[in-house]
Amino acid sequence: MAKTQNYLIKNGLVYDGSGETPRTVDIAVSGGLVTEIGPNLTPPKSAKVIDAKGKWVMPGLVDVHTHYDLELEIAPGLPESVRHGTTTVVMSNCSLGLAFGAQRNNGDDPVVSCFARVENIPKPLLKTAADKIYWNNSGEYLDHLDKLVKGPNVVPMIPHSMLRIEAMGLSESVSRDPTDDEMEVMKGLLKTGMEQGYAGFSTDALPFHFLANDPNRQKQIPTQFAKYGELKTLTKIVRDHDRVWQATPPKDSPVGTLKTFLLTSGRLHGKPLKTTVVAAMDIYANRNIVRLGKTLARLLNSRLLNGKFYMQALAAPFKIWADHMYSPLSEEIDELREIVEIDLEDKEARERLLSDPDYIARFKKMWMTGKTGFGSARLRRKLRLEDYAFRRDIDEMMIEACPVASWEGLSFGDVYRALKSGAIIDKGFAKYESHFEDVSDEANFVLAMLRAFDLDLIWSAVSANRDPALTKKLLMNPLLLPGFNDSGAHLTNMAFYDCNLRALKIASEDGLDGVSYMVRRLTKDVSDIFGIKAGTITVGAPADITMINPDMLANYDGEAKVKRIYREEFQHDQLVNRSDGVVDLVMINGIPAWEIDGFTKDFAKAPMGRLLRAG
Repeated sequence: MAKTQNYLIKNGLVYDGSGETPRTVDIAVSGGLVTEIGPNLTPPKSAKVIDAKGKWVMPGLVDVHTHYDLELEIAPGLPESVRHGTTTVVMSNCSLGLAFGAQRNNGDDPVVSCFARVENIPKPLLKTAADKIYWNNSGEYLDHLDKLVKGPNVVPMIPHSMLRIEAMGLSESVSRDPTDDEMEVMKGLLKTGMEQGYAGFSTDALPFHFLANDPNRQKQIPTQFAKYGELKTLTKIVRDHDRVWQATPPKDSPVGTLKTFLLTSGRLHGKPLKTTVVAAMDIYANRNIVRLGKTLARLLNSRLLNGKFYMQALAAPFKIWADHMYSPLSEEIDELREIVEIDLEDKEARERLLSDPDYIARFKKMWMTGKTGFGSARLRRKLRLEDYAFRRDIDEMMIEACPVASWEGLSFGDVYRALKSGAIIDKGFAKYESHFEDVSDEANFVLAMLRAFDLDLIWSAVSANRDPALTKKLLMNPLLLPGFNDSGAHLTNMAFYDCNLRALKIASEDGLDGVSYMVRRLTKDVSDIFGIKAGTITVGAPADITMINPDMLANYDGEAKVKRIYREEFQHDQLVNRSDGVVDLVMINGIPAWEIDGFTKDFAKAPMGRLLRAG
């Protein structure tokens, strides 16, 4: 740890994480711990006094759903979370992580193959991170995490895809069921991980998470191949250790979803299994999904079933950005998945695919399904009961960046109609005009956009949480949990690093009681669920403290503060959030990491965060 100083945080409105009414008090910090709380405290010896008058002081915020496993090896300060008041991150979600090392064997590179498409992280960056890995088991990984110069505290889980690879090998894990001996290996490794203090076990059942390397490019990640019996066997170990199972639903099977998540039930299995699931969102294309999520939460947490089931709710519109068609939503649709199977660097392969007559016919059929004529597809679209989250609506697809500069800020639909009418759009259009000779229908137009601009075409669409009132209801629902920020993943597809702040802003509409409730949800409640020592401002607790300017928060527009920057550490672009002025202080284990308008001199140079083990 960096050398700690004594601090006195004076006259702040303190939300201690309990959910009780906040108090205006002072907080004394010494040796990295909270040593005293009360009015008019005498500063500790040689203390630096921090004026918190008019500010909200609260426990450091916890981000419950991150994918920082790889970034931690490249930029362990995790600045894009710390700057928004986050002091603890839960990682190794969705079955992916580094607990068992690089796991390279027989030419397979599991870290690259598993992470590249699921988390939309470029292969060169993944390879750079994988090359740094020197450990080979879950114990050595914890030792490594202990030594890292971390920004926030980190909470790892045992990832199921990597567990299967460790027991079976990558190709075998996506080709067949495990043998009895391999199941015993998995059980033993998971049990060891729980005994070592891993906070939980993560799996994934979303059917559009695919591997990125040949020969398995058209296969889903290993966790997808696990049958119910395997999940039941492994989650029993998690249950026995009172740890957390993080999961995603088999979205195309409501019956399968219910059967799977009944594993949380203490009534059926003797003891409740703490289960957190992503995500409770209002998917615009299918209005039934949010209803199913809320129904599941009520049913599984009922006295009848006695579960501990926490669906995560996102505190923002679910805005997804795409370079070309490279977006997590594209993986769901066969014809778009053919595009994203191609490595980003392989422009020639994209050009071949987009010029292939058979592919063009399939693309056009997919794109126009439900938009013309009569039939069940048209009816489902009108009723908002479609199968896919991406609606293929050119009026919802907003152009964020494009070589024809005057098109930026317009929708695909705006440009399509202008071209159809023969309007002169921009002098810069002449260079690309030959690609747009046939815009007889919108499918041809979309193909023309992809061919003309390739990766220089960047667009966005909001596929869920369009209704602020419903988003607030989900976020404030006591059966749900604020989360699903996906921090550290999807580098150029989304930016929800600031969503803990957005959650506080939404809750503040209900006054101080609303803020107090949300602070508790973002700190103590999630810490208790994961069994970690964090999330409160009490005497003797680690001094993980966030101070917020409520006036700046009230005026903060998270949607307007998303920026695309170039990260030197990644040698790649990244979408980020900028909440400057909202967060006045981030203190991690008694050491300031962020002060008012920037990182402190110690940040990312001296250790601040801890490895938090459960138990």
